[in-house]
Amino acid sequence: KLCGYLNKLGIKGPIKTWKSRWFFYDENKCRLLYYRTAQDINPLGSIDVSSASFDCKMENGEGVFEIRTPSRAFTLKAISKQAMMYWLQQLQMRRWEFCNTQSRFPSNGILACSFAFVSCFVFTFVDVVDNEDFLPLVKTPTEAVGLRAASLPAPQTSTALQNISLKHPWTEIQNTVYNICGSKQLWGSNGNVFSFDEFQEHPENVDEEQEAEGAGDFKEGTLEDGRMGPRLNWIRKARWMNSGFPGSEELSREKISVDKVSVLQQQILTLTEEVKSQKELVKLLHKALEAAQQEKRVSSMYLTATEDKDRLELVRHKVRQIADLTTQLEALEREKKELEQTLTLRDSHIQELKEHVQLLMEKNHAKQEVIMTLTEQMARELSDPLQEANTITVETLYKQQEEIEHLKDDIDAYKTQNQFLNSEIHQVTRLWTSVAENEKALLMKCACLQARNCQMESKYLTVLRKLQEAVPGLPNSHAELVKNLIQEALQWDVKEETEEALSFELNTALCPSSEYDEYGFMTVPDYEIEDWKLLAKIQALEIKSNKLRSQEIVEKPLRDRWNSIGELNPCAELKSLIRSGIPVEHRQRVWRWMVSRHCSPAPGHYQRLLEQSRSTEHPACRQIELDLPRTLTNNKHFSSPTSQLIPRLRRVLLAFSWHNPAIGYCQGLNRLAAVALLVLEDEESAFWCLVYIVETLMPADYYSETLITSQVDQRVFKDFLSEKLPRLMAHFEQYRIDVSLITFNWFLVAFVDSLVSDILLRVWDAFLYEGTKVIFRYALAILKYNEEEILRIHDSVEIYQYLRFFTRMITDGRKLMNIAFNDLNPFPMKLLRNRRSMHREELEAELCELEQIKAAYVKERAEQGP
Repeated sequence: KLCGYLNKLGIKGPIKTWKSRWFFYDENKCRLLYYRTAQDINPLGSIDVSSASFDCKMENGEGVFEIRTPSRAFTLKAISKQAMMYWLQQLQMRRWEFCNTQSRFPSNGILACSFAFVSCFVFTFVDVVDNEDFLPLVKTPTEAVGLRAASLPAPQTSTALQNISLKHPWTEIQNTVYNICGSKQLWGSNGNVFSFDEFQEHPENVDEEQEAEGAGDFKEGTLEDGRMGPRLNWIRKARWMNSGFPGSEELSREKISVDKVSVLQQQILTLTEEVKSQKELVKLLHKALEAAQQEKRVSSMYLTATEDKDRLELVRHKVRQIADLTTQLEALEREKKELEQTLTLRDSHIQELKEHVQLLMEKNHAKQEVIMTLTEQMARELSDPLQEANTITVETLYKQQEEIEHLKDDIDAYKTQNQFLNSEIHQVTRLWTSVAENEKALLMKCACLQARNCQMESKYLTVLRKLQEAVPGLPNSHAELVKNLIQEALQWDVKEETEEALSFELNTALCPSSEYDEYGFMTVPDYEIEDWKLLAKIQALEIKSNKLRSQEIVEKPLRDRWNSIGELNPCAELKSLIRSGIPVEHRQRVWRWMVSRHCSPAPGHYQRLLEQSRSTEHPACRQIELDLPRTLTNNKHFSSPTSQLIPRLRRVLLAFSWHNPAIGYCQGLNRLAAVALLVLEDEESAFWCLVYIVETLMPADYYSETLITSQVDQRVFKDFLSEKLPRLMAHFEQYRIDVSLITFNWFLVAFVDSLVSDILLRVWDAFLYEGTKVIFRYALAILKYNEEEILRIHDSVEIYQYLRFFTRMITDGRKLMNIAFNDLNPFPMKLLRNRRSMHREELEAELCELEQIKAAYVKERAEQGP
């Protein structure tokens, strides 16, 4: 037991007095209770050690130390330096044990399966004490600390009233009466009047003392009527009678044996708890399995239900499940905020300790300089015996030597103080790390809850969509109910929940609420058709769910790898990282690097082009003005003529038309330049990115008037489609589908306006690094992604309609990337070049033949005359 007498500094205005108090550590609550004497039954107050920090200042005197809680600082004094260090080290150890053994957040019910990996991460934390030996452990001063100290007389004060708490007279009276009664009944049978076995019998609401010597609030640990319960007093008396101190060596040996047995029993309890935890895990898995089977049965009931009333009842059941999940999510968010406040307090205290250590080091350095100065002075004086005899007397030399000894003692004291403060900083840092890990686990749990919530909402909207299709066959009341449910669902807020103090690791997945993403694209497209609105809602929820589920497993390790990259150099690792997608915070830097590798910007060239466009109107100026309002209409930066980026886009396109007169302007360049502006932000950087794409990445004549190279790529793509996806190509040929009518625009603008923004920018990351081969890969991957759905359509008109919008319904970017770069291998660039060369020759021959036919026709008409 950690207990003993300490002097507590009481402050009442300008008056400061030391009062002797008996302190006892409560292991269950991690509180340090203090009484006037060891025989008192009611505590005068308590100190919350779990949230406290410790400090010792040598300038305050020997044995003086401080315990700082968030609400108050307590100044205590031990009888010796050894006793002080023992108390500080033991309180550190007890604080660490309590903080690492208290229970974490629970997980139950249907959430157990979703959070299995979180629970494993949190509960497998092992309390391993580091090997840093800041300060050796102090031996127990048995004369001042422990059970034996309770049998010693309490330290006496100068006056009898000085040690009494005047703020709590009722508590003092209770303790005095109890001591009198206890001494009469107990001294005869057992020479001890104090028990330490069940000290936590006092009520739970004991707070800090608010007596005459202290500031702070304290509520006495009594029952509602201000008295201790009679049964509680009898229990205390019985325990006091059975807790006497051993009076012989035989009892001491028995106590040692009992201690060994208790250690073995503790180990047995620990193993038993581990077995219980494993059983609990099995139970949770069984519950998760039962929940999954229940969900399967509900789905089967929905499919087999013959009446619409039964189906609507199942839909309402799903709505109630969603409400329960939302309530649990709010509770976790409140718990997260409390942890954040605790973390803030820990950080501020660590900063204070660091400042204090720095101040002590400066003082120590100053004292060392003083010692060095005195030593040099003594050396100079001792070098000249005659001068020493004349100037320094024996008394002066003795005083100097005595001062040096005092300074050495001060140095030793400051060294001890620094060692303790280092150990305190180290332990507080470890506690802060533990709190940070708990917060991280809570955030992971919150992300899983949000992902599951999105899945439930998506399933609910899918059910509503199927009911919407069946509305004509429903009664009027049911049809009206379905219509109201759809309207209510469309008004749901699909935006992300706000997370203001979020750690950087999950910032991308749980970003602040917005109907737009980081680059201004709408998260839910605004379709006019109600059926399409539901589809857009379902799509947004699936994207959000995929993003949340992959955040900790995929996105965080990927972001860590990007953060570890300093200077960019072409290599296989960088290629793999770029294919996986560049994080938002690194994308601008990497794009600038990729453009500058192949396209060296000429200083002042862009400004000269702008001057030329202002002075002379380009022939393509009218077409540019027509295309500006039609650029990225689903992006808030281009959605209206008054948007901020419209004038900048106009200047970039005009500058390019003067820079490359052979092309001037081609429809589609506006979308390429708009994406470059969104990511790079700077006009000139976006201009050079457009130059890099048109003149370096794309083959020659890709954007010429004849678009001859674009047509060649469509023929090459059909060849690859026949080789990589033969079933799909045969299906297109069976229904006479010309896939180039759909894919031509994919190649011309690199999938802009075809894919959702998150997937589009990942495609552009790889496209800017590797070139047009990436477009072929992703075009084939998009068709393979939805191959089975296309094969189920057996009407040419429906196939065309599906191909025009199905790319916007692709939500799993990771799956699409794996198809493009893994399932479609091998994809050699040499084969692509050879195919392009072969089809270009064929296309040029066909065009030449057409020109000849056209010339012959014109000549024939001219000869025939009017």
